Amino acid sequence: MHEDIQKRVEALPCWRGAVTAELLGGGITNVNVKVRDRGEAFVVRLGGDIPVHQVMRFNELAASRAAHAAGLSPEVIHAEPGALVIRFIDGRVYGEAEVRDEANLPRIVDLVQRFHREVAKHLRGPALVFWVFHVLRDYAHSLGEGGSQHLGKLPRLMTIAEQLERAVGPIDLVFGHNDLLAANIIDDGRRLWLIDFDYAGFNSPLFDLANLASNNQLAEDQERRLLDSYFGGPTEPQRWRAYSAMKCASLLRETMWSMVSEIHSTLDFDYGAYTAENLERFERTLSALEQDLDLQ
Repeated sequence: MHEDIQKRVEALPCWRGAVTAELLGGGITNVNVKVRDRGEAFVVRLGGDIPVHQVMRFNELAASRAAHAAGLSPEVIHAEPGALVIRFIDGRVYGEAEVRDEANLPRIVDLVQRFHREVAKHLRGPALVFWVFHVLRDYAHSLGEGGSQHLGKLPRLMTIAEQLERAVGPIDLVFGHNDLLAANIIDDGRRLWLIDFDYAGFNSPLFDLANLASNNQLAEDQERRLLDSYFGGPTEPQRWRAYSAMKCASLLRETMWSMVSEIHSTLDFDYGAYTAENLERFERTLSALEQDLDLQ
């Protein structure tokens, strides 16, 4: 661990004694450090606002506190500019295979439902909206301003984004997580926990469901059961069409997030490979759904 990170973590005023710190892997937006203090374990998330990704730390803090109040996320111990300290959950961090496991999917659907129903009841202060199509448009501007190597792809991708937005149509509104990577779900052996609220905000529930499916490569029969379970009945064609459009949009957002990160991020991560992987997944999914979505 870099000496500056260690000093920053050890200097936080929330500790009660001498602490030990170790760098945690997995973060591609923040630096995450596990800290032990007098027999208790905590996670320190280091990172400032990232306007180019619409990440605002006041929003992350408010969502973290609301999710804890709803019983879905660990307690916030301390917060200050650039640092958030939460309790460490001793459990198994999910990978994509765990999300696809038939025994886990109903538990994950329940977790997402409770997040959508309960967190907004505890939310305090200003709140953000996460509308994926606004995010895509903003990313296109950022890529243009940054002279991205991917500029030649943008006209086609943004035309597709417009078509996907029309295909989604009118939406319901919930407070969503909006970044349902497998690693943001922890199983302590008794229950599931949800972490990492960088992108939390009001959104369609279809985005979280589509984001969960696309990030973890669910099979179509699993996706249909996911929707049936969440909405409490068979999924009609229009909802499936809107969901499918959201799934494509989720994959495009992850792709363009990585394109922007290629220019702006200072973290040690291979964003070029991540862009290529997600662009291939987007194109494959789009090709399979173009007829259903009536895309040109």
